[in-house]
Amino acid sequence: MNLIDDEGNLFGVVNVVDALVVLFALAVVAAGAAFVLQPDSTQPDEPNLGTTNVTVDLGTQPDYIATAIDEGDTYSPSTNTQLTITDVYVSPRDDATAVVLRATLQGPVTEDTLSYSGAPPRLGRVLAIQTDTYQVQGTIRDVGGSNQLQTGNTPIVLRTMMSAEEAADLNAGERIRSGGRTVATVQDVSIYGTQNPEKRLVYLGLSLRTLNYEGLPHFGNTIVREGTSLSIYTDTDAVEGTVRRVGAAQLRGTPTTQTVTLRMEGVMPEYADNVEVGMVAKSIRGETVARILGVEREPATVVLTSDDGHIYQRKHPVKQDVMLTAELSVRQTTTGLTFKGRPLRQGSTVILAFGDVTIRATVVSL
Repeated sequence: MNLIDDEGNLFGVVNVVDALVVLFALAVVAAGAAFVLQPDSTQPDEPNLGTTNVTVDLGTQPDYIATAIDEGDTYSPSTNTQLTITDVYVSPRDDATAVVLRATLQGPVTEDTLSYSGAPPRLGRVLAIQTDTYQVQGTIRDVGGSNQLQTGNTPIVLRTMMSAEEAADLNAGERIRSGGRTVATVQDVSIYGTQNPEKRLVYLGLSLRTLNYEGLPHFGNTIVREGTSLSIYTDTDAVEGTVRRVGAAQLRGTPTTQTVTLRMEGVMPEYADNVEVGMVAKSIRGETVARILGVEREPATVVLTSDDGHIYQRKHPVKQDVMLTAELSVRQTTTGLTFKGRPLRQGSTVILAFGDVTIRATVVSL
């Protein structure tokens, strides 16, 4: 059989022209498919993503907001950008909670510069964080470094005055919480009476959860150092005092006893007669603070000036001077003795509370 017959049919069936048209159409379809299936060189490459860590100061937040913020929370404000909270620090402040957090930012990197939601994470930039539970915003105060805040526990001794009822409620081991987290733990409590029977002098040993900036511990916005005024807000009250020691939660020195001579001048007889040998002053916890070993009374001396300008020394007809020998519970430090946290030396004033009787006397000798 001829491949093409006399009438121009291929194998005597298909016209040669028609066959060529079909082959051409198939070639066009194949070429189009190949064009469509080949990679599109005009599509942009995947962005180069990077990360950096930032510290964000959220300022003060209501306690219910501070409690909701947690490590692992994320926020994606735009494509290829995400914020992930990696560490949270809180501290009580008035009726709110101060919050500082550490977060990892992810975003595209161009020419070694990371862009988060359209701009680099610069110091002072305000970032918003929004989750299904809360919405806040804060200011970037540090960029780079690890994904953890530099926090630690700083022991201190806080000197404060409080009511007798509040002082009686303090116990070692008690935790002070804010924003759902422990911000301080009571390590030691020393409580002493004052001239006001309703008030107590308290030395509170605390372990503070602090945030370190440039090597200095901060509790909230306060640098923790001796002499600093510090406020700690509990669930029921505020404790305000002065930091007397940093680095330990107990008063300085070794406990011991010291016999001293005390003098009260110009005391009314009914008051002087209330001071007797054997009286014991105790702290709220029952520890002995002072014990009277001896009492001597004599008429008080007064100085009079006559009309002609002469000065005379006379015995007061009523008032008395009282000399006391007392044994005090003190602490021996490298700089000397302390009593109730204050230096004890000649000329010092001490206050001793013996139940209903409180005396104020001057140290004559040690």
